[in-house]
Amino acid sequence: MADMQDAIRNMLGMKTVAIVGLSDRPDRPSHEVAEFLQQHGFRIVPVNPRHAGEHILGEPCHASLQDAATAIAAQGGRIDWVDIFRRADDTPPVVADAIAIGARGVWLQLGIVNDAAIGHARAAGLLAVQDCCSKIELTRQLELS
Repeated sequence: MADMQDAIRNMLGMKTVAIVGLSDRPDRPSHEVAEFLQQHGFRIVPVNPRHAGEHILGEPCHASLQDAATAIAAQGGRIDWVDIFRRADDTPPVVADAIAIGARGVWLQLGIVNDAAIGHARAAGLLAVQDCCSKIELTRQLELS
């Protein structure tokens, strides 16, 4: 558990986060979490092939994590970590993409568990969290500070 708490703390200290599976609907958890992160100083990078070319929360949405990383790199930045709102079975390719773009962490949201994907991320040197909500964890950190 200490390892996961360290990963949470470290990732929440990094400010550019790709939100994979970000919905354009305000009633969806991915939208609520992304908006909360954005309101607390994070730069969100929407990734959802259904909304590629559109804007979500004022940010351009990308078809893939690779497209997002390329766009951010063209602006002189990088994606620090990847917040994943996809079914557990869909997470391994997203984790592989996160490794490929040089992200420093992956975060599988509350209710999403894929030990193999998390193991792959950790083996590649990434910080990795699963079955945990970044909004809840950031709220905890803000309350402690």
